[in-house]
Amino acid sequence: MPEGPSLVIAKEEMQLFIGKKVLAVSGNSKIEKERMLNKKLLDIKTWGKHLLLCFKGFTIRIHFLMFGKYLVNDQKETVPRLHLQFAKGELNLYTCAVRLIEEPLDEIYDWSADVLSDTWDPASARKKLKALPHIMVTDALLDQMIFSGVGNIIKNEVLYRIKVHPKTKVGDLPPRKLTEMIKQARQYSFDFLEWKKEYTLRKHWLAHTRKLCLRDGDIIVKEYLGKTQRRTFFCNTCQVLYP
Repeated sequence: MPEGPSLVIAKEEMQLFIGKKVLAVSGNSKIEKERMLNKKLLDIKTWGKHLLLCFKGFTIRIHFLMFGKYLVNDQKETVPRLHLQFAKGELNLYTCAVRLIEEPLDEIYDWSADVLSDTWDPASARKKLKALPHIMVTDALLDQMIFSGVGNIIKNEVLYRIKVHPKTKVGDLPPRKLTEMIKQARQYSFDFLEWKKEYTLRKHWLAHTRKLCLRDGDIIVKEYLGKTQRRTFFCNTCQVLYP
């Protein structure tokens, strides 16, 4: 599943279509695709793992699920979920969830929860975490209402960076570690974005899919943890299980 930084890159690659009119629309999505025909794409926004194509009066929300893909000025042999044709170029979206949103986006999205947003609010994240003392930090970091855009890779790497065991409950974290987790959720997301653009992301993984801990040489454990049973990589030696 693409994480928030990958959606920011997608938005940047699609910028050339902003202000352009949709001349043709097709695909196997069940939404009312004709709404976009002859309409200008006014803006492209992201909120966490949501890509938002903004038109006058409505928005098309794209979620790339586990294996979604987009192509700018290129095609796959398979039928796209959504195809938008412009005078100079095309956008094709595959294996994704497509939804039409009628409401103003400010009524739906808490932009301050997006870890890559200029309006990111760490104090708000802390307040939300304080209200969930009994959940494991591995679940907390994947909660899109708190850390919109954080995915499994970022989760694993943040917990390794701050030396916190993924089974630790939020309420058991020392205040300084809670602060570190909130700070690094944002910082690592920007690092992810930079490395992704450089095509060096995998080279920087310290825990995710690793076999041995680079700090102490112990085995990196892989378990499926939390409500979503996502792959979690961690070191039982240097990542502290609080309390």
